[in-house]
Amino acid sequence: MAPINDMICDEIRVQARKLLETGEVAAFIGYAAGSLPMTVKPLVVRRPEDCARLVWNSFCVLNLATYLPEVLRSVESPHDPRDPKPEEPQPKVAILATGCWSRNIAIQIQEKRVARERVLVIGIGSRGMVSRAKVKALFPGQEILTVEEGDHELLVRGPDFTETINRWSVVRDNCRTCAHPDPVLVDMRIGEPVSERKNPQPFQQVELIEQKSGEERWAWFRAEFATCIRCYACRNVCPLCYCPTCFVDDARPQWLGKSLDAVDTGMFHILRAHHCAGRCTDCGACESVCPMGINMRLLTKKLNKDVLELFGIEAGMEPESPLPLTTYPPAGPEFIVADLAPVPARKPFEAVAVPPAEGEKSCRP
Repeated sequence: MAPINDMICDEIRVQARKLLETGEVAAFIGYAAGSLPMTVKPLVVRRPEDCARLVWNSFCVLNLATYLPEVLRSVESPHDPRDPKPEEPQPKVAILATGCWSRNIAIQIQEKRVARERVLVIGIGSRGMVSRAKVKALFPGQEILTVEEGDHELLVRGPDFTETINRWSVVRDNCRTCAHPDPVLVDMRIGEPVSERKNPQPFQQVELIEQKSGEERWAWFRAEFATCIRCYACRNVCPLCYCPTCFVDDARPQWLGKSLDAVDTGMFHILRAHHCAGRCTDCGACESVCPMGINMRLLTKKLNKDVLELFGIEAGMEPESPLPLTTYPPAGPEFIVADLAPVPARKPFEAVAVPPAEGEKSCRP
């Protein structure tokens, strides 16, 4: 019997061709083979004859939800962005989605980025995607030419070696801790459903850092992000980062510098992580594309833990509910307003005396 992923790949091609030939969708978002071993690239198929280029394997790590809004706009009838929304039904777009990607699509719907009726979600239960970095780490200094997939093993070949490795041992960290590998939104399913994984310690990596002292956490942060080259690959691949002008590109005001200074770099990662609070599905795309191997996912993982503890919500799991940080019920956690000491009242326009600093003379006569 062919490996599971090969059977899924064949079915993807069949269904994509059928959807495009019948006109049910105007475009199909999937993957094509990459130019290097263990890589794929996003592919938007618009013609039935191009469906043979679609692939599915354990290295499909890019989150396709990132490309959904732009592809939807590309198939709309021509109109000025300032014109009213067209009354006639607009074309649909099909997209492949595992658990975390479907949750990102749910967030895009919640944030009014896409219209649910225009998206056909092709659901695939995730068996966990493989980390290219982990595979390469097993063969230091050796060139990997091909990797062939079985259901539970990978056959790795190089110029002078052939070795079989256990597939699960090189699965990405976010997939190993994922509790929801099956899609939340599904219009058409390919392959068998995948049951939820019972993980007693989904935030173990975060908790290990939380247990450190303040000085130790600061040392970890500085060491982890010291190699960042500010390429912004993590931002560009994230389906949550869609601001027309990112805060790092804003010049009026300039929120932070673009240098490789540790303060500028650290602030970029902290601010970007907080922009994803309550919205990140831990898809791991940011880590997968980082050329320096930085574990920036741990920042958003920490915020996922906080949101779950404060609100009891996991991003994208409740498509019909508002996002946790966009609504403020009276009974919600009161962590935004701090308890401050009462400020002494003073008369209107009453001047406040500021004592001179040591060594300075007062301006008063």
